[in-house]
Amino acid sequence: MCYNTNMECYVCPHRCGADRKNGIYGSCGMGWNPVVARAHLHTWEEPVISGSRGSGTVFFSGCNLHCVFCQNYDISSRNFGREISVERLREIYGELIAKGAHNINLVTPTHFTEAILESLAEPLSVPVVWNTSGFETTDTLRKLKGKVQIYLPDLKYSDDMAAIKYSNAYDYFGIVTRAIREMYNQVGDYRLDGEGLMTKGVIIRHLLLPGRLEDTKRIIDWVGSNFKPGQVMFSLMHQYVPCGRAAEYPELNRKVTEDEYEVAELYLMESAIEDGFVQEEASADKDFVPIWDLTGV
Repeated sequence: MCYNTNMECYVCPHRCGADRKNGIYGSCGMGWNPVVARAHLHTWEEPVISGSRGSGTVFFSGCNLHCVFCQNYDISSRNFGREISVERLREIYGELIAKGAHNINLVTPTHFTEAILESLAEPLSVPVVWNTSGFETTDTLRKLKGKVQIYLPDLKYSDDMAAIKYSNAYDYFGIVTRAIREMYNQVGDYRLDGEGLMTKGVIIRHLLLPGRLEDTKRIIDWVGSNFKPGQVMFSLMHQYVPCGRAAEYPELNRKVTEDEYEVAELYLMESAIEDGFVQEEASADKDFVPIWDLTGV
C-alpha cells in the first residue's frame, strides 16, 4: 500500500516516491516516525464526536495538502512538533482514554499511516476517528478497515483549479469523492449510542470559504445526490479566518460574510441532506485554534 521494497512512499495521492525512512522528505515534509504537536481532550468537534468529556485528539505535524489558509499552519506547513515512537503514541491513546476521552481522534494522520497501523495493532476501548483532509488513496484507506470506526473527511472544493491554486492538489474532487465512498463502504451507515455519540460512520466536513458559494452549493448537491438520509452526516463549517498565507490571496484575506453564510445555510436546509450540523458565526475566531505547546506529547 504505502512502501515498496525500496521504501518509497506512495501513501497519498501525490505519490512522491520519497524514501522517508531514510530522511528524504516528500510532499508532507515529514519522515517515517510520528511527529505530534498536541494531544488533549478536544471539545470543539461536532457534538457527536466531542460529547460531554471531549474527543481524545492527537494533532500530527505535516500534511499532504498545502492549504494556504490553514488554521493549523504552524504544524501543517512549518512542521512544529515532537518526534515520538510508536510505543509512545500508543501510550498517548491510553492517557487520553484514562482522562475520559469518548474516542481517539487522529488529526491529519495520512502520512503516518504505517506507524498508526502499528499503534492500533491491539484494538482500543473507544472508537478511532480518522480526521483527514480527504485527499487519500483508496489503497491506503483499505489498510485501515477494521482499525478505524469513524471517518471525518474534509471536502473543500468542487473546483479542481481552486484546489490546485490554494492546496496544491490535482484532481482533487475526483480523488476525495472516491475516498469518501471508500470510507462509507467500510463503516456503513452512521450509528449513535444512547448518549448521542457516534460509534461508527462518516461525517463529511465542508469549510465555507469567502467568495466561493458556488463551490459550496455543488458540494452540497454531490453529498445530497450520493447519500440517502441516515447514511452519512454533513457538517457545514463557519470557522474560516484568514490564517497561514491567506494574506497573499486578497480574495481569501477576509472572513465569510453573514450574507454568504445565510445563503449557504439556506441552500443546505433546502437540499436532500437531513443529517448534520451547522456552525455558529462565533466559531470564526482565532481563539478556537489550539495552542501548539506539546501538551500531552
